[in-house]
Amino acid sequence: MNIEQLYQLYTQTYLVDTDTRKIRKGSMFFALKGDNFDGNEYADEALKNGANYVVIDEEKYNLHPNAILVGNVLETLQKLANFHRKQLGIPIISLTGSNGKTTTKELINSVLSKKYITSATTGNLNNHIGVPLTLLSMTPKTEIGIVEMGANHLKEIEFLCSIAEPNYGLITNFGKAHLEGFGSLEGVIKAKSELYDFLRTAKGTVFINTDDELQVKQSAGINAIEFNGGAIKFMEANPFVKVQFKNTIIESNLIGKYNYSNIAVAVAVGNYFGVSETHIKNAIESYVPSNNRSQLIQKGTNKIILDAYNANPSSMQAALENFAQLKDENKIVFLGDMFELGKDSATEHQKIADLVNSHNFSKVYLIGKAFSATSAKNAFVSESFESFKNSTNYSNINNATILIKGSRGMALERLLNLL
Repeated sequence: MNIEQLYQLYTQTYLVDTDTRKIRKGSMFFALKGDNFDGNEYADEALKNGANYVVIDEEKYNLHPNAILVGNVLETLQKLANFHRKQLGIPIISLTGSNGKTTTKELINSVLSKKYITSATTGNLNNHIGVPLTLLSMTPKTEIGIVEMGANHLKEIEFLCSIAEPNYGLITNFGKAHLEGFGSLEGVIKAKSELYDFLRTAKGTVFINTDDELQVKQSAGINAIEFNGGAIKFMEANPFVKVQFKNTIIESNLIGKYNYSNIAVAVAVGNYFGVSETHIKNAIESYVPSNNRSQLIQKGTNKIILDAYNANPSSMQAALENFAQLKDENKIVFLGDMFELGKDSATEHQKIADLVNSHNFSKVYLIGKAFSATSAKNAFVSESFESFKNSTNYSNINNATILIKGSRGMALERLLNLL
């Protein structure tokens, strides 16, 4: 069966599933393989649970008239997604960056959905599987698609662009993330700029924050929609970011000046696509972060900024510098290790330890093997979350403003149960 024939079956319901526990009636199940599972083994279960078709790549599971045997399930999923994208003929906005991708994607979706029927990446399903699934979640009713792209190696963004074929794009920033895979900050810049390279060749359009010299430099030669701090003014972040666009004041639910650029690009995208100032304001003001991303939580007498979804040197520095400028008096910091830094890990953790020490925080807690190897001054250091939990250093914290930040693998949201 070729892609065109498979597409005809897909368009019966425009539903694609990869998890037999969440099968939607009439969907097409793709039997993907992982390190510890083989979706082919669940093909029969998918049909029993309501799937119309199952796409498999092992002959021995080809036991049903609605089983479709292909050479490689993942490649077929990617090809089907690209074929579907070509039929859609709608604006696809792709975004990548070291920090703020998911927040920016959610803000843009919130703004554009005030005027258009949008479809956007769910959560952070932004890889070689997530991008095809995002595209295949779009239907003929979709007017604008928003596709988040993540990467930790060179050529990954280039590949995702070949599937999504975006005609609009933006890069939130270039920071020290996934250095283990990219090798250096220069590697990060080269990898993220693969989105610009695609748009340059495809004669697409980029949204550029002209206050970011790297964005300006890397996007040379591409049709650009420009914005900056003059057009979209930063007003304050104490703790929530407030901006001004034309005559409209927008008071967000996002903490930290580092979120200004995420808000600014959402305003710029909305303005370009003709969303009114009032609708832009309402969309941004109604967006509340979740999933441990810059959440403000009141617990007893303590005010907690929970930013434990992920961390890298750039986002850690931004979070600390923002936290330092808050007017609150009793400020306490909990930091967890930053992962995927490779050979730069020791150096980058020491820089953060030094940065923390340069600020006058009431107390500092550093958790993880990498932080425990630093020469951290004036800090309580624990090699693991368990050893921290078994200490009594954190007892009797009251009337404090607390920052919690660390990589996903540290799961520092567990601190909420202790404080």
